[in-house]
Amino acid sequence: MPSTLRTAVMAGGIALISLPAIAEEVNLYSYRQPELLAPLTEAFTEETGIKVNVAHLDKGMVERLQAEGDRSPADLVFTVDISRLNAVVEAGLTQPVTSDVLTANIPAAYHDPDGHWWGLTTRSRIVYASKDRVADGEVTTYEDLADPKWKDRICIRSGTNAYNVALVSAMIHHHGEEATKTWLEGVKANLARKPQGNDRAQVKAIWAGECDISVGNTYYMGKMLEDEEQKEWADSVRIVFPTFENAGAHMNISGVAMTKAAPNKENALKMMEFLSSPKAQEIYAEANYEYPVAPGSEPAELVKSWGDFTPDDTNLMELAKLRPQALQLIQSVDFDG
Repeated sequence: MPSTLRTAVMAGGIALISLPAIAEEVNLYSYRQPELLAPLTEAFTEETGIKVNVAHLDKGMVERLQAEGDRSPADLVFTVDISRLNAVVEAGLTQPVTSDVLTANIPAAYHDPDGHWWGLTTRSRIVYASKDRVADGEVTTYEDLADPKWKDRICIRSGTNAYNVALVSAMIHHHGEEATKTWLEGVKANLARKPQGNDRAQVKAIWAGECDISVGNTYYMGKMLEDEEQKEWADSVRIVFPTFENAGAHMNISGVAMTKAAPNKENALKMMEFLSSPKAQEIYAEANYEYPVAPGSEPAELVKSWGDFTPDDTNLMELAKLRPQALQLIQSVDFDG
């Protein structure tokens, strides 16, 4: 008798056979650390009984999936930027997902029209402004950042960072390449120092008096406020939501896509649909100080306190397509030089 079976013969000739349990699971490759996903993955497992395995990747997701090919254990990929999502799609490593649940929960601006990726939460690329040295209303648009009044007053991370590339892509979408190049040259001329560090380092520079405004993602305010050392930096600035002229504030996403090789496709779809629900999006958004996108969902109270704004409704796939042109312009003006 096979060792995987255990048979007990009882009086009356009745045989009781017990089989080993087969664990239901889904596997994620994520650019976001597992602890940031934990509230979400634990809620999914509690609701469905499906175990979630998370592999955190600092970089190289496309290369890893390509190397693994059809043998990849990954069912879903999580990324924190549209260009990274699109890179996985363009490499032919995803499959389209059609779901009435996803379509109902994710606005058209935040998913691929062909269903290859789906946004879950959003953040805005905003201005952090010194409370002491910048007046209310002194900056209102992204275009303003090229105004000479900001000379020696702006701090920013590398122009080739994915978040800044997405912002430049949006500028190209709204104004064209020639105008965007002129804008980049103007912003560069206004920098107080060479681009360096991360978004939080720019706020620290404002606190230290090195510059008056910086460009960063909204959620970093929440991250700084929960850090004993960085809270002082956060308290020195206020959030300003610039807009594009004749459009809204630039948005980016945390999103998910199903891999082409997905060995647990049914469970992967269940997780995608769970992630799109208002309940799950509020959990995810609160953990990461972002904005949920599902109808009827609400951001955390701290995020609400940053104020209301009008998001740019450009479909993010349009911006992803402009990434090569954006990078070329950033390099052509030697933005980081």
